[in-house]
Amino acid sequence: GAQAVVVSLDPRRVYVESPDAEAAAGLHVIETATPGPGGERYCWYQCTVKGGREGRRIDAWHVARAAEALGAGELMVNCIDRDGQGNGFDHELLADVCAAVSIPVVASSGAGSAQHFVDVFRATRCEAALAAGIFHRREVPIAGVKALVHDA
Repeated sequence: GAQAVVVSLDPRRVYVESPDAEAAAGLHVIETATPGPGGERYCWYQCTVKGGREGRRIDAWHVARAAEALGAGELMVNCIDRDGQGNGFDHELLADVCAAVSIPVVASSGAGSAQHFVDVFRATRCEAALAAGIFHRREVPIAGVKALVHDA
């Protein structure tokens, strides 16, 4: 069934001073609570290829909707900016993608603590969240994440 088709998105944040030009170009721009390096208040999430090394002028919101329309049963959203940082998941990106689709969204990239899992479930409609490095390096026990999420 459709649940067996999982599409992975690898977006990264692109800050802009004004949403006008990007919105006119058909890009989905949001007002962000995390200003850019120049104080920018808006951003869009650029889809990337080749492990995040090359960007494309298409946003994660539109790709998520297209993937769902083509029959994807689930989306895994890996925010390139957060990958390996351990600072938590990108809630703005994930909430935006969740609002764009009705299929399950899996949060990826950014987990550095068990609390980050609780936070992403509280802040978004993600149905799952994943991590790798923190478990491989034994920084966070899987049982600890399960217990904290269960008790939240």
